[in-house]
Amino acid sequence: MSLLARRRSKASINIIPLMDVLTILIFFFLVSMQFKEMTTLNLTLPKIESAGRNDYPERILIGADKDGRIYLENQPIQIDELKAVLSELAKVSNDIPVLLKLDEETTVETMTEVMDACRLNGLSKIRLQSR
Repeated sequence: MSLLARRRSKASINIIPLMDVLTILIFFFLVSMQFKEMTTLNLTLPKIESAGRNDYPERILIGADKDGRIYLENQPIQIDELKAVLSELAKVSNDIPVLLKLDEETTVETMTEVMDACRLNGLSKIRLQSR
C-alpha cells in the first residue's frame, strides 16, 4: 500500500458548449416562429358544409345582390321603404326573426345598412344564411 494519498481531480462542467447550444436553440426558435400580421384582412369566407337549415316559421326574408339591390320577400325595395316596412313590422312584434340572404360579393356597406335598419326598429334576431 502506498502511503501517499492519490488526489482526485475535481469534477467540472464546461459551460461554454452548453451556452453555445442554448444560443443556437433560441436562434432557431426565433427564426422558425411565424408572426401574424394584423394590418390587412385578406378574408375568404368558408362554405358551411355541415350546418343544418334555419327554418323560421314566421320570418322576414331580406336579400341583397352584389350590385347593392335589396329585396324584401323576393321583391325589390329601396332602403327607405325597407326601414318603413320594418318599422311597421316591429310594432306587431320585436321577436320576429330576420333572415338575410346575401350574395357573396355583396358589399359590407349594404349588409350593415340592412342590419342597422333592422336593429334601429327593434328587430335584433338577425340570421345570415350561408350556402
